[in-house]
Amino acid sequence: MRLSGLAAGIATFGVLEITHNVLRYWEKIGPGVTTFSAVPETTGLLQASVGAVIAVVVAFAYQRSRYGRMLRATREDAAAARAVGVSIYVQRLVAFTLSGALAGLAGGLYVHVLPINTELVYLDLTFITLAMLVIGGATSLWGAVVGALAVSAVDSFLAEAENGLRIFGGTLDLPAGTRIVVVGALMALVLILRPSGLTGGRELPLPRAFARNLLTKFSA
Repeated sequence: MRLSGLAAGIATFGVLEITHNVLRYWEKIGPGVTTFSAVPETTGLLQASVGAVIAVVVAFAYQRSRYGRMLRATREDAAAARAVGVSIYVQRLVAFTLSGALAGLAGGLYVHVLPINTELVYLDLTFITLAMLVIGGATSLWGAVVGALAVSAVDSFLAEAENGLRIFGGTLDLPAGTRIVVVGALMALVLILRPSGLTGGRELPLPRAFARNLLTKFSA
């Protein structure tokens, strides 16, 4: 929580690596290489959509709140934020806890979609999630939503094509791993041509009355 920039990214990746290895190789704690095949497949389009809406509403309310403004202050100018009494550690801890709760909700929905194991929620999923932020724009909620929709659409299409997809009377059969290559190339292209993402870091303009009512209802 006290780290910033590249150091924070490396430390977060280190935590991911530790967690993965503990869950994979320490079978008294984690599932090991076992696949959760007995979990009922109850997450459909409706449940996934509701979960996504919950995540967006919580993120929107948080960024409009006092805590959200203080968190942005720690990102824009840490020294100035400290000068006005903002605790960088506390604000990042609150944000990390809230995002962890939303990630837990997503994981609960995801495990009910298809049989998964520790490898399925490891580097590939981490890379796809990072690509969503980079392509859409990491500094805005609208960018995260646009990136998630765009990358999910491309990733799903390519995953189907890797298994053989009939299209326009023919069959599109791509080699395994094509989706990761294509998403990686798109991410590199966006970083070169538009480093701030497709949305340029801007938020979707909403009527002030709508935004105020939404925030009031959520806070109540």
